[in-house]
Amino acid sequence: MSIGQELLNVPMGEMIRDMALAIAEAQIALDASSLRVAEMMSGKMYPIKDDGSPDESLPVRDTTVTFGYAYEGERRVPTKMSMLELGFTPTFYQFVDTIIEVKIAIKITRDTEMKTNWSSRQETRKNVSCSENTVKTTQVDGSYSSKYGYSAEGASLLRTKLVPVPPPAILEERIRGLLETEKKHAETAPANT
Repeated sequence: MSIGQELLNVPMGEMIRDMALAIAEAQIALDASSLRVAEMMSGKMYPIKDDGSPDESLPVRDTTVTFGYAYEGERRVPTKMSMLELGFTPTFYQFVDTIIEVKIAIKITRDTEMKTNWSSRQETRKNVSCSENTVKTTQVDGSYSSKYGYSAEGASLLRTKLVPVPPPAILEERIRGLLETEKKHAETAPANT
């Protein structure tokens, strides 16, 4: 067997598929986290269970912040606003570049064994030759490096780049609509609610 054939036997397709699925799952988790942050920034945060469904047994949390003051007569009253009303937007992230680099060591050995058989009747000698090829692949790790003097630095490398991206345009439209609805409701609601 040749070194080239052994390199072809490395399960690159499986590694790439596993990497792609892991990135897809991570992207879903990142998007869900950003949506949860958007909800928190809206001023109300609904409790959720571990499975992601709403937990109606717990009260909704007020996540507004105090910013500025309103005056009721001579009295200065803190104004509570959502972070969205203050112009904050949730950050979304996206994976853009992913590199898989795997280094393996391939060692091909050929063992040849010579045996001599003696027969006492005829006192003849017979030589028997036996050859065996062995191919061994080894991941380059710390023990391999120290035993064989191979530098293991960057032997297995997974690199991915995560960049912030703007919120989806539809989400921004819905946020604006929510803010307008909340503003109209606040203007028409009685002062003591």
